[in-house]
Amino acid sequence: MRYNLDTRTSHYIVFLIYTNMDQELDPKTIKEIETQLLAQKKQILHDLKGSSRVDDHEADDRSVKFPEYGDKPDENAQEISDYSTDMATEKVLEKSLADIESALGRIKKGSYGLCKYCSNPIAKKRLLARPTANSCVSCKTELQENE
Repeated sequence: MRYNLDTRTSHYIVFLIYTNMDQELDPKTIKEIETQLLAQKKQILHDLKGSSRVDDHEADDRSVKFPEYGDKPDENAQEISDYSTDMATEKVLEKSLADIESALGRIKKGSYGLCKYCSNPIAKKRLLARPTANSCVSCKTELQENE
């Protein structure tokens, strides 16, 4: 069967094909993202090593080091302030590390780039901007609206 398409329609079809090609993840892009994730993981582990210590009693096997500046009241206040900041920082770093590990696991399993809610492909631009994303924009928007 042959279709007669006017020029505008054929240009639109070419545009759609080009746009969809630009949205697909190719193996080269996935490898670049994996390299980026591994570099981020290395940096986070380095940062965690500097601000925490191994602790078998913690769920994540790490705890924040308590700073020791001295015994004066202002030094004690600074210790508590810095400890609180370090605890919050450690929590953010651990969450980032978990997200990176999850993304690396999806790459290894071959499911990277698929939304965990609708199983549709996640836009390439979204994954390049946020490599740890595990949901498409429409599902993420719907989740945020329902919160």
